[in-house]
Amino acid sequence: MPQLRQAPTARLRRLAMELRQLRERTGLSREQVADATDINRATLYRIETAQAKPQVRTLRALLDVYGVPTARQDELVAILRLAKEESWLHVTSESLPGQYATYIGFESEAKGLLNYESSFVPGLLQTEAYARDVIRASDPELSPNEVENRVVARMTRQAQHDPSPALWAIIDEAVLRRRVGGPKVMRQQIERLVTDSQQPHVTLQVIPYDVGGHPGMHGSFVILQFAEGVHDVIYIETSAADLFLDSENDLRRYNRIFDRLRAVAASPAKTRDLMTHLLTDME
Repeated sequence: MPQLRQAPTARLRRLAMELRQLRERTGLSREQVADATDINRATLYRIETAQAKPQVRTLRALLDVYGVPTARQDELVAILRLAKEESWLHVTSESLPGQYATYIGFESEAKGLLNYESSFVPGLLQTEAYARDVIRASDPELSPNEVENRVVARMTRQAQHDPSPALWAIIDEAVLRRRVGGPKVMRQQIERLVTDSQQPHVTLQVIPYDVGGHPGMHGSFVILQFAEGVHDVIYIETSAADLFLDSENDLRRYNRIFDRLRAVAASPAKTRDLMTHLLTDME
């Protein structure tokens, strides 16, 4: 009986993604990299698609060709050494560009997203004005340029999904009631949600206040679903650090939580009715 290939962990997929992006930024083809490093082109393809775990000397050779500084090389080697572990990938807020790139990379490769949000409209459904106010309010230490860079990144994320992954979003009613950016911004945002909720790849549900306590009260999360043979990943964002979880136990637990949230939330049709009534009240 053939041996099943172990699905790549979040760490290995992150490393593969970064190596692919580094090569593309240098403008080198796989053939050129193979010539420069004596690494077989097929092997390089397997490394870049997380089908193979490179040896440390192979990784160093690639990073040298890509002109990566020693300090960053050491960070990627550390990820490589932990890549066999099926646990969690932790990224501190001190490396925000890297953590955001990691999530965007995973999101761009996912075939489906299960997203629960207790405080914000999901990023893929935000208007530009709402995104700007949320980013500014949630991190007052950001400079105006940093705020704008993140707004642009969020809008670019929305525009680049072709085809768009299936998005099943569940939000707490408080997300709709909190007037982020003022009445005008919030009205435009709810109108956007009503429109997006009718898209074939989007399912939107709201958990009404009268449900009372529910399993999502611990906080927001995203389950990123990938093609068969590749582990799904759970993404949890906090003010101190972001977590990427991919153990079987974590995946079972968060999928159960999402199923329970789906069960207590209003149906997509009733959710649209709720949002429509909110818009009427705002007139």
